[in-house]
Order: sequence, then structure tokens, then C-alpha cells
Amino acid sequence: MKTFKVSIALAVLCASAVSLANAQDMPAEYQDVLKALGKQGDFKDKVLKINIPRSDLKVVVDGVATPTPFGFGGWLAMSKGDGGHDVMMGDLVLLEEEVNPVMSALLDNGLEVTALHNHFFFEDPRVFYMHVMGHGTAAELARKAKPAVDLIGHVQRKNPTSTATAKATIEPGKIDTARIASIVGKQGEQNGPVYKITVGRDDLQMKEMGAVINARMGLNTWAAFVGSDQSAAIAGDVAMLESEVTPVLKALRSHGLEVVAIHHHMIDSRPVVIFLHYWGKGPVDKLTEGFKAALDQLGKGHAGAGH
Repeated sequence: MKTFKVSIALAVLCASAVSLANAQDMPAEYQDVLKALGKQGDFKDKVLKINIPRSDLKVVVDGVATPTPFGFGGWLAMSKGDGGHDVMMGDLVLLEEEVNPVMSALLDNGLEVTALHNHFFFEDPRVFYMHVMGHGTAAELARKAKPAVDLIGHVQRKNPTSTATAKATIEPGKIDTARIASIVGKQGEQNGPVYKITVGRDDLQMKEMGAVINARMGLNTWAAFVGSDQSAAIAGDVAMLESEVTPVLKALRSHGLEVVAIHHHMIDSRPVVIFLHYWGKGPVDKLTEGFKAALDQLGKGHAGAGH
């Protein structure tokens, strides 16, 4: 009995040590950022990722009820740049009524708004995406971002009752994810009913004030899948050099995927990176092949540059 109790005690002690080690992996200043913003996040690849999901929204896209991880997870990210200061980038998911109040809160507190756009067509409620950028200490950036973050989900809606209904039944969690990974040649991650593959653009070697702009800072191409093998939906984003835009457009359209937005996320960046959002419904193999065709157009010997 004593041995059993000792074993349990050791197991608890080990678990506590692992938990403490994981907590210590995140710098104290970043732990303070999460506390200041009242949000959860994680620290990997030298980047603090702050999660600002819109789980309060029930979005129907072209008749399909879509879960939050499908494309409604807003975020801010921080990484160390020159002089010990941080570079912050982010993508906030906003309703129409929230756009201008949040924009004012960001600008009034010394942060930059670098892009505003849609990711979908035919969605209800209408959803927009605002990209933000800032430089300073982690504490300063948290203080500057907090007024805007606090507005999200708390601006009075003009039409709070949605009239949309989900016309298409999509059964979550029925997709052959191994098949998707095999076609794309990349492994993804499961988040609830959504399977998502993210591919960075490290080939561009982009920097901002000495900070490496990697996939966790938003420089990536991704595809999110939900549904079944026979009836699925895909949504995603493609990060492209200017010379890659037309080949990617042709690849997506030739596979029946709809292009819903073409825009930038960053200003004064080198090389210039254009982002393209797409959407589609159908058999998962066909959707995956369309994404793979677009992915194959990227990184064909183009040199990157940083500043």
C-alpha cells in the first residue's frame, strides 16, 4: 500500500513539474500580456500567439453552418525585434458594427491598421477581418491593444437576429484526414470538427525591425476542412508574391474553388506579399486537389528580402 501511495505521489509531483516547466517556457512578460488582455495563448517558435476566437458568433456561409475554427479565430502575435522591442501583428474578426469602433480604438492608442477585408461571400452575419501592427515593449503593446480587444463582442448589433438557415447538412468529424494530408503532402491539425493544414513561407525570409515574420506571425498559406468525404467545405488563405498571383488564381478557378478576396496584410513590407482567400463546397478529394494545385504555384525559385 505504501508503495502504491508513493507511486501516486511521484506521479503527481512529476505532473506538477511538467506543468511548471511548460508555464516557464513562456517568458514572464508574455504571461503578463495574456493576463492584461484576459486571453489565452501559447508561446512557440519565439512567437506569443494570443487567441481571440469569435465563438460568440454562429456564422452560416452559403448555407453551411460553420464552426469557429473554420475561419473565425482572431489573433494577435508578438515576437522580439531589434533593441528588445516586440513586433506585433494580428487579424481581428469583426462584425460590421464593430469595424469602425475597433479601428478608432487601435488608431487612438498608437497602433496601425494595415488591412480590412472579407474572407467569405454569402455569410450571415457579415464578418470582416482587420489586420493590425505595432512596435514597442510587450507591456506597451498589450496596453495599446486592450481597448480594441475589449470592444470585440460588445458593440451593439443593428440586426442581432440572423435570418440565415443552414441549408446544407455537414456532418463534422467524418473526413479522411490522412487522405487529405497524403494529397497535400503536409500534415494538419484537428481542432474540434475542423481539420486545418498550415504551410509557412519561410522561403521569403521576411523580417520586420529584426523580427522574423514566420507562419505564426501570419505569413502562411492554409486550408481548413469541415464535413464528410462526400460533402465538405473548404476555406483558406494563400500568401503569394506578386508574380504568383495569376498562377494561383488559375489553379483555384480551374478546380472550381471560389476566390472571395485579394489583398495585402502588411504595409511597407519587402518583398510585397499578397493574400488571397478562397472557399468551396464538394467532395473532399476535389477540394483538396484544388488547394494542392494552388500550393504548387508557390516558391518556385523567387528570392525574398527583408528589412
